[in-house]
Amino acid sequence: MIDSSLKKYCLIFLMLNLCGYIFYCFRKIYASPRGLAISQPKIAAAGLDLLLALSYILKMNRDLKTIDGFGEEWEKFDQSALDSKEHHLLFEKYFSIFPWHLLPQDAVGFDLGCGSGRWAQLVAPRVKKLYCIDPAEKALKVAKKSLSHHKNVEFCLASVDDFPLSPNSMNFGYSLGVLHHIPDTLEGLKSCVEKLKPGAPFLVYLYYALDNRPWWFRLLFKTSNLLRLLFSHLPQAFKGPLCQAIALFIYFPLARTAYRAEKIGLNVHHFPLTFYRDKSFYVMQTDALDRFGTRLEKRFTRQQIQILLEQAGLEKITFKESEPFWCAVGFKKAIFI
Repeated sequence: MIDSSLKKYCLIFLMLNLCGYIFYCFRKIYASPRGLAISQPKIAAAGLDLLLALSYILKMNRDLKTIDGFGEEWEKFDQSALDSKEHHLLFEKYFSIFPWHLLPQDAVGFDLGCGSGRWAQLVAPRVKKLYCIDPAEKALKVAKKSLSHHKNVEFCLASVDDFPLSPNSMNFGYSLGVLHHIPDTLEGLKSCVEKLKPGAPFLVYLYYALDNRPWWFRLLFKTSNLLRLLFSHLPQAFKGPLCQAIALFIYFPLARTAYRAEKIGLNVHHFPLTFYRDKSFYVMQTDALDRFGTRLEKRFTRQQIQILLEQAGLEKITFKESEPFWCAVGFKKAIFI
């Protein structure tokens, strides 16, 4: 397993070093009239260390509490209880626009934010090698277990801003439901596209801004988002049960109502939580925790995603016209010299 957590320990070392230097300098200043002059080199060194530490912190494109939250989510819902048929149906909902036929026989690619490894389980058999990347140790532990029988998978403990793959080396990549949970989505996309060979496809799923929904639907969402802002900051001991209650008393009744309404011929396109009308309660539990237990969440319109993907270096962008919104695939622009 590739472990890129070295930077974290370097940062801790720098901060401890800085504290030691500051303590040394203050002691010199108070111990001797000449202390200030004696301490100037040490102060300069401490300042340099501080700048190095701050520069690393500023470049971190991750939210540590969000990462911890997802680690706990995948540890609790490791997807081992997900029915095989439902697993394949969910996979097709995300990957139906992915150009499998364009991949070479010896394709090598990456899954950025692999979580439990649920998508990698169905991608790995189709390719020569797959890198599963996630910044949460707990999530990666679950993924390693679920993918233990796939010998062509390599695991990498890293975030989008530092995953150790060479530029222009991958035949494909995908990141589903991940890049809207980081501080800078555009930089995350650029980091992913950088790893692709020219002409290689990249599949992404980003939360939609309900831009294809009526006003009352968006109002309902804004109201429910207040619960997310509250629940996501609670300790796991409270957050987990509350999110499960939402799955039981909100997701399940609304989803099954949409299912029955569709059966009698009604149009349920704009019915709240209609996406879950044919999903198991296990999926609802997982997604309720994902939706209401996550601190950092961003949403984008289709037009905004189009612009983001183009700015990241993708072209020939195609959107999936049905739920989940928005899934899109693009190809890395060719490099002309």
